[in-house]
Amino acid sequence: MTVDPWRRRENGRRWWGMAERARIPATYDDVLRAPPDQVAELIDGQLELQPRPASLHAAAASALGEELGPPFKRGRGGPGGWVLLDEPELHLADDIVVPDLGGWLRERMPEIPDAAYFELSPDWACEVLSPSTYAKDRGRKRAIYARHQVRHLWFLEPRARVLEVLRLEGDVYGIVAVFEGDERVRAEPFDAIELDLSVLWAR
Repeated sequence: MTVDPWRRRENGRRWWGMAERARIPATYDDVLRAPPDQVAELIDGQLELQPRPASLHAAAASALGEELGPPFKRGRGGPGGWVLLDEPELHLADDIVVPDLGGWLRERMPEIPDAAYFELSPDWACEVLSPSTYAKDRGRKRAIYARHQVRHLWFLEPRARVLEVLRLEGDVYGIVAVFEGDERVRAEPFDAIELDLSVLWAR
């Protein structure tokens, strides 16, 4: 849902105007004032609000983090070398986006900063797609990730049971692989281990 953040008070009343909308973009203050039960993002000058993820969405994102965390974040059964976070708030120039999961190579982020948000673009982002976020995630957010050189991007669709793996090639993403169902797969940049997709769809 797009929320109109442009406003002005005249004679004690809130006034809305098309001309003001054209001039005044949303700001981080609008993000901070968002309801706590909403995920707030700032995309192309517009404040975007969406409800917290529904059950299948949340379960798939959580399961993926649980699978990748030990081998890549902790180095248990895998190479380590990554910082992996759920729903990191990314401030990428004028845009503020919140992927379902984000990952940084330790060589780029030796330690997690003590900050409310991240200005360093991740090396990997994952968006779990739902009907309400599908167009935004695959369109405007994908363009933001490309613009800020997020090298690896995953789209996870729990209802369709599909994982789409993309890699940045120049300024655009190319599809590396599309996996379906209960396959056991190796998906870059985490292809050092075999990922059991059935775990991601389990209820």
